[in-house]
Amino acid sequence: MSSTDDRRFEILRAIVTDFVDTQEPIGSKAIVERHQLGVSSATVRNDMAVLEAEGYIAQPHTSSGRVPTDKGYRMFVDRISEVKPLSTAERRAILSVLDSGVDLDDVLRRSVKLLAQLTRQVAVIQYPVLSTATVRHLEVVSLSPSRLLLVVITDTGRVEQRMVALSEDLADADYIRLRDMFSAALHGKRLEAASAAVAELANDAPDDIRDVVITVATVLVETLVERGDDRLVLGGTSNLARSAADFAPVVGGMDTVLDALEEQVVVLKLLAATQRMGRVTVQIGEETQTENLRGTSVVSTGYGASGTVFGSVGVVGPTRMDYPGTIASVAAVAKYVGEVLADR
Repeated sequence: MSSTDDRRFEILRAIVTDFVDTQEPIGSKAIVERHQLGVSSATVRNDMAVLEAEGYIAQPHTSSGRVPTDKGYRMFVDRISEVKPLSTAERRAILSVLDSGVDLDDVLRRSVKLLAQLTRQVAVIQYPVLSTATVRHLEVVSLSPSRLLLVVITDTGRVEQRMVALSEDLADADYIRLRDMFSAALHGKRLEAASAAVAELANDAPDDIRDVVITVATVLVETLVERGDDRLVLGGTSNLARSAADFAPVVGGMDTVLDALEEQVVVLKLLAATQRMGRVTVQIGEETQTENLRGTSVVSTGYGASGTVFGSVGVVGPTRMDYPGTIASVAAVAKYVGEVLADR
């Protein structure tokens, strides 16, 4: 890249950085005064004219300075060479908060609350996707001779409990056979394979407990199959009010963003494109391909452990956001959520 292109990018970087900080259009005089670019105000004005002609910045009012466009933000994000890592104290605090969660629901709630506080945006996390989960443990509890409690625990931290009413009393010896049979069939299997294994047990069940095996297998298959009601946890929606001015009427205003967030399928679709651990994806403005989110950016990544992605986590906020800081926070929270869930 030529020195002229490098200089123009530095001017674009200055406009993005100052506009994020001040929310005010940035003029050439301010750039010369605040940034040591080593060029005259006239050169800056000329480069700004080129950046505007190429669609990287725009002039909202005749007498004002310039603001970044979605295209300008995209170039800025694509050329972020280094993301400032969180401090040791910040990382320790994140891990401490998440590790204190009592169960999966609590860990996810803590995650979005923490991420919303770190970024001052709306934070969102997807519940672990069941198709990626492996059965860690099956507990069969005898509540009475004719009533069982099934507890399925996956490696993503999800716990599913089901009550099973039997048509006949089950002897203690048969209860032990049943428990061992199903535990052996399920342990360590992905949910799809576990569901198939359970179905086979029902087909090959001993005659004396066939009815009981079929009843338990039916309940387990319904528990193990992929559920269509993927859920999200949101936090920090009140942060949108702080950024209300960023959502101009031309893009529908803040209410349209709230409407989009309420439609979980919209957010799930955006997160689906980012289910890779260790790589943060930034979708800016029209890149979200969602009318109600044209004035926003979505910064997200996958979380999980041992190479398995459990789901996605990220933030939604105005395009005028601190991208380096937000990317660092999203990456850190994703890393520690995966670690905490893997240890459970």
